[in-house]
Amino acid sequence: MKHLLLLTSLLLFSAGVFAQVNTDSVAYNKQRSKINAMLAARKVKFSQYDSSLTKRSGIFHMQTKNDIRKSNDILMDIVDTDDEIFIELKKLFDYRTSQLNYTAYQKKQVENNVKEVEKARISYMNTINSYRKQNETLSAQLKKQIEDYEKRKVLSIIVFGFMLASILVLLVIKRKRKA
Repeated sequence: MKHLLLLTSLLLFSAGVFAQVNTDSVAYNKQRSKINAMLAARKVKFSQYDSSLTKRSGIFHMQTKNDIRKSNDILMDIVDTDDEIFIELKKLFDYRTSQLNYTAYQKKQVENNVKEVEKARISYMNTINSYRKQNETLSAQLKKQIEDYEKRKVLSIIVFGFMLASILVLLVIKRKRKA
């Protein structure tokens, strides 16, 4: 019964542990999708930059200052997006690191609980074994006492019978002397 209760509590504890990991995974997945969206936006901006480099609206098919400024603005926007992506990647790695640390902590906690349960089980087994030995010793003592009691009982019956026979013999002898 104790083992069943212990197993049930261990299962409930582990269910709570795994539920917490799923919460972290949701945040991790949201962060990943955010970064993927940012990367897709960066790709679009880079294709705009690439097309702006080939755009030539000046005389003799040359680039104008405005063309170069637009290209530089797009490039600066790409750099800003890259900075944001790096910041979000750092957050993603922090999520992952904290998730791995928490998982390692939970694993260590479960291992410690298993060790404690194993120690308790071993101590219970040792206690049960000592009680069995004590029970066997007490059973052997009881058996010996019962045998001694039976011997004394038989001896008492023999002594009582001998005393009764002696009294009868004395009474018969006393009657013969009176008669």
